[in-house]
Amino acid sequence: MSILTVSRQFGSGGREIARAVASELNYDYVDKQRILEDIRAEGAEWEKWGEALDEHCPSVWEKYDWSFRGFAALVQSIIINHALKGNVVIIGRGGNFLLKDIASAFRVRITAPLENRIDRVIKRQESIGMESAKWLIEKTEAENTCFMRTIYGKEWNDPAEYDMVFDTHAQGKDIIVSIIKTALLKKDRFAGETEELRMRAEAAKIKAALLTNPGFLIPTVDVFHEGDVIVIRGIVHSAKEHKAVEDEAKSIAKDLPVRCELHYRK
Repeated sequence: MSILTVSRQFGSGGREIARAVASELNYDYVDKQRILEDIRAEGAEWEKWGEALDEHCPSVWEKYDWSFRGFAALVQSIIINHALKGNVVIIGRGGNFLLKDIASAFRVRITAPLENRIDRVIKRQESIGMESAKWLIEKTEAENTCFMRTIYGKEWNDPAEYDMVFDTHAQGKDIIVSIIKTALLKKDRFAGETEELRMRAEAAKIKAALLTNPGFLIPTVDVFHEGDVIVIRGIVHSAKEHKAVEDEAKSIAKDLPVRCELHYRK
């Protein structure tokens, strides 16, 4: 019941490695398209937002718009729910940040020197030249870096955020796949330790529900857990909205205790 998260530099071959691991271990494979399919179930409007906002650098307006924050919360909830099932490869979208300190998760980063990534992009898209490939790589990297920083407040290219970093120029695909498979099989011994992940999933579900509810338009909110208690912290507009948010959270949490640390602007 182990989990692999794969973060990759554009053109590094990380997607091919993720697919190979999933295929050889018969793990579920969760990528952008899979996440968008899950978002579609939340409504057509969210599917449109997902296609427009995914992995692009949000404008100042988008950063504070309820739809962007709702989209980000939905993505996080979907990722954690897939992780909770185990035996899954999750590629991109900050899975490494969401699953930090989860014993059954193995979080990797796939890199390669720029010149190697340019060559790979040219081979993959035969009509593209060297300068265009370089521009595409740099633009994609800048967008992804900004997207991750906006959602998680962290740098996705920081090696400290991963359990292992691979360079596909220094090591071949088959070697990297073999190392990852060995690590995942070792992670299987933590299969029964799911309580922490389950509580993160509950908190993420509540946060997504609150931030995708247009009736709230909450300026600031965070939802996390402390032990078996769901904590809701943030700012609302009024005492009336405070009660509505608290009631909604308790309804979603069901039997889990909820502690509200909400303040409202007078």
